[in-house]
Amino acid sequence: MVVDTSRIAAFPVLADLPAAELDELAAVLREVNTEPGTNVVTVEDYGTAIYFIEQGEADVLIDGGEGNRTLGPGDAFGEIALVLTGERTATVAGRTPMRLLSLSGQDFERIRARVPELERTLRRLGLERVAR
Repeated sequence: MVVDTSRIAAFPVLADLPAAELDELAAVLREVNTEPGTNVVTVEDYGTAIYFIEQGEADVLIDGGEGNRTLGPGDAFGEIALVLTGERTATVAGRTPMRLLSLSGQDFERIRARVPELERTLRRLGLERVAR
């Protein structure tokens, strides 16, 4: 199933991408639905995808619960492992049922050359989060 481009253009982190890059991204995103309490990513696991939250909320658990924050619709997570470190820096667990759009690392590598602004955007987001 190809995700409609308008769904991903609504994400603040993706809103400034050129239309051609949004089309490339839309072709490889996959919808993922989760239940409350599901760990979508776990700290120190190898990062194999980035996730964009369409619906629902997630808790970010850092350092055994220190520095927690909540993510909601329009937020993304997993970019640090995908484009910077390879390793997850936090656990992200669903607070509510969630509908996510997932970009696998394999698909990211496959389209990377055709979506240079996406990589720059995700790298910038990851570096901002690491600095906090």
